[in-house]
Amino acid sequence: MAHTVRDKKKLLNRVRRIQGQVDAIAKALDAEADCATTLRAIASTRGAINGLMAEVIEGHIRHHVADPDRQPTSERARAVQELLDIVNAYLR
Repeated sequence: MAHTVRDKKKLLNRVRRIQGQVDAIAKALDAEADCATTLRAIASTRGAINGLMAEVIEGHIRHHVADPDRQPTSERARAVQELLDIVNAYLR
């Protein structure tokens, strides 16, 4: 079973929260809120999307590319963890 199917409910909840954040941006613009308020809303939405992206990428790597849990001390497992650390650092 694909990780997105297994984690469907959790991922959809994250997407719904992101939709709420995007709606807040639209409301801020519609209400002519000050720039700082709008920028904070955009930044928090970007962070939420990056978090979702990181979660899906990690699942993809762990379930479709290499399963580091099978041999947690192997060179491949270390490479997977290193890649995940780099991706997470990039998305912050």
